[in-house]
Amino acid sequence: MKFLDRTIVALAFVAASAGLGQAQYPERNITLIVPFPAGGASDMTARLIAPKLSERVKQTVIIDNRAGANGALGSVALKQAPADGYTVLVGSIGVFAINPALFKDLRYDPQKDFDLLSLAVRTPNVLVASPGFPANNVAELIAYLKQNPGKTTFASSGTGSSDHLTAALFWQKTSTTGIHVPYRGGGPAINDLIAGHANVSFQNLGAIAQQVKGGRLKALAVTSNSRTSTLPDVPTMAEAGVKDLEVYSWQAAAAPKGLPPAVKSRLEAEFAASAQSPDVKSKFEAVGFDVVATNSAQFAKFLADELARWKAVIETGKITPE
Repeated sequence: MKFLDRTIVALAFVAASAGLGQAQYPERNITLIVPFPAGGASDMTARLIAPKLSERVKQTVIIDNRAGANGALGSVALKQAPADGYTVLVGSIGVFAINPALFKDLRYDPQKDFDLLSLAVRTPNVLVASPGFPANNVAELIAYLKQNPGKTTFASSGTGSSDHLTAALFWQKTSTTGIHVPYRGGGPAINDLIAGHANVSFQNLGAIAQQVKGGRLKALAVTSNSRTSTLPDVPTMAEAGVKDLEVYSWQAAAAPKGLPPAVKSRLEAEFAASAQSPDVKSKFEAVGFDVVATNSAQFAKFLADELARWKAVIETGKITPE
């Protein structure tokens, strides 16, 4: 009995110590893996949230850019990291919802390998055209595509990007086709649109707002469910006559699968609160992003819907990595 009593006391001490350790989380630096180079939307999201997160948890938050393989390199690094709450990935719609359908040999599964934390921010895409392109609205574009099949170039920031798949969805919804021209990032694609070397493109609102306002690009429609205050005169796709083409490019946070419940709860809450803080929120809105800051359950439901949607688009369009 004495041995049993000592064992019970020892186990109680271990359990209490574990609970205390979780209650004190975090006790050291937190790393935010960004699976893309510096300067993109995922990087910007991480860098806007990091200072506020650091302030709230009273620990340094480090940005670690792990670019490569359409975001897969950094995603695999997250999968292999300890599930202790000290490594978080901030990634895009491509990392979470497009790569799983696009790449057959993907070495991570966001639903099985990650603890989803929060859908942080989102922004609609805008259908823009070069200044000299003959179509000035969506109806004219559809008519032009049908009268000139195989002649209109749709620039994108890369195969499998949200702008590429939005174009594919647009073709499917309007029974049209176009020539997909992938670039190495949104910047080069936008530059060629302005110069007239490419015809049209679906680009993130924040990336093209100033070019539209300055007359260097024509905005034909926005893919949000309502008009945006950034470009209030631009109609939604539904208003322009194309139904069921509501698309947002989004950024979200996840951790390695298996976080202790108390750690996951704290990390999820602090990340969402950091994104929602007024000073951070205003910075996101200034570049065309809406702060969503969901909880993990809401993100899981949203991701399941997005995975199914983009898998269908990829399979219908017979889209493969180029």
